[in-house]
Amino acid sequence: MLRRQRLSSLAALLAAVTCSAPVLAADVDPASLYEVSTEGTSTQVKAGEKGTFVLAIKTKAGAHVSDEAPLKLEVKGSQLTPAKEKLVLADSVAKKAEGQAFADPRFEVPFTTAAAGKGSVDAKLVFFICTEKICARQQKTFSLPVEVL
Repeated sequence: MLRRQRLSSLAALLAAVTCSAPVLAADVDPASLYEVSTEGTSTQVKAGEKGTFVLAIKTKAGAHVSDEAPLKLEVKGSQLTPAKEKLVLADSVAKKAEGQAFADPRFEVPFTTAAAGKGSVDAKLVFFICTEKICARQQKTFSLPVEVL
């Protein structure tokens, strides 16, 4: 009888611990741990000239973009041609400062234009945002208008 009570208590404790663990991770919305900016992207470019698509991830205190999990940035264009269509974390122009554990990624992708008209830069970003307790996959898509003059 005593052994059965111990097993019941142990099972109840195990269930409580197992059920409460996901709640801790769910307390934080991963999307609240960072901001993504396209500030600095060329929105008007003369036909035949180059512009730049800029994408930066700014993490908040206690969070970082994983440098172990894959980061993928796919860039395509309408009325324009990106210099590179598939980028990874190593393509980031931001580098870690001395003593800094992680750098916030920043991408600057040149693009060329051919003919006048309305175009766009379309991008799909996949990365992992992490804290000490969680590491969550994030996916964002962007479509920025570019006027080719």
